[in-house]
Amino acid sequence: MKRSPLVKSFGLTALAVGSVLAASVNVAGAAAASPLVGAMQRDLGLTAEQAGTRMAEEAAAASIAPAAQAAAESAFGGAWYDAASGKLVVGVTDAAQAAAVEATGADTALVAHTQSALDATKTAIDTLAGPAAPRQVTGWYVDEQANSVVVTVLPGAQAADVQGFLGQARAAGPVQVEEVTSAPRLFAGDVVGGDAYYINDAARCSVGFSVEGGFVSAGHCGNAGDSVTAPDGSAMGSFEGSSFPGNDYSHVTTNSSWTPSPTVDGYGNGDVTVTGHTAAAVGSSVCRSGSTTGWHCGTIQATNQTVNYAEGTVSGLTKTNACAEPGDSGGSWVSGSQAQGVTSGGSGDCTSGGTTYFQPVNEILSAYGLTLVTG
Repeated sequence: MKRSPLVKSFGLTALAVGSVLAASVNVAGAAAASPLVGAMQRDLGLTAEQAGTRMAEEAAAASIAPAAQAAAESAFGGAWYDAASGKLVVGVTDAAQAAAVEATGADTALVAHTQSALDATKTAIDTLAGPAAPRQVTGWYVDEQANSVVVTVLPGAQAADVQGFLGQARAAGPVQVEEVTSAPRLFAGDVVGGDAYYINDAARCSVGFSVEGGFVSAGHCGNAGDSVTAPDGSAMGSFEGSSFPGNDYSHVTTNSSWTPSPTVDGYGNGDVTVTGHTAAAVGSSVCRSGSTTGWHCGTIQATNQTVNYAEGTVSGLTKTNACAEPGDSGGSWVSGSQAQGVTSGGSGDCTSGGTTYFQPVNEILSAYGLTLVTG
């Protein structure tokens, strides 16, 4: 039988999905995930011991997050993993809720705005933007730690349409404006070789995660009906569904020659076996696999970001400071052994560093009614 693109041909894997550590992960188990440890040492400046400890702390933070949010009740002001303390921090707008939250094992921080207020502001900006915002506006997201919605713009964004947009955004709620050095772009690529999959024998992307009957990837990689082939030219299947812009996800069905597996290619660092798809907290470490640049790690900086690509606006993405490049699109993102999402796009590269966004895998599974393959 032909090897699955998701087994070692998850060497076909690419930019994209990640996921949170399950509550049962401990320091020893986390340290055993050698692909993550090696890349975290390189990209986050950690020792192997520190990487293992951090993964265990992040797993604990993810496991108590639902109870901590419930304890905050209507005063919930967002939550994030704090690397300095190694704990989950929960924002509360009412100090009277702090004791109940801290009883779950989380730390607390007094904030001015609730998560629901921040989400409402972000939704209002989404509505304001419609299908496309001014080109010099590159995106917007809820920053839990800043307790604000951040709108990012290119340097010198003084045009009337940009200033008008920013004025309306500020009127919607708590908003900060930050400059970024470059605009985000999609990470799809032309045929340049490497372990990947090809669309209509032309463009190249990376496999995200195996699902029963196929795999998931980025929506901008192909449209429903487009053919998918392996690097050796053999037929793999076709796009069953695709959504872009608005979203950035796709579902590829594979033929009987391919067997989906729970493996993500570690590109020489050892492979990762996906065991679930629990979403990781803001501040958690996350690593990705892609057919252009291989294996890289960073941290989750924001969730539910709207990104204003030249090709259209995409909402609901997760922002990271891990790097990626064209051809990595669609690839896997993992936190510990948990699937997080598939690569969408970003800015910068793996020489100078950059920002990369992924489409959360849980939304893809829900949208298409898919079952993630786990080990």
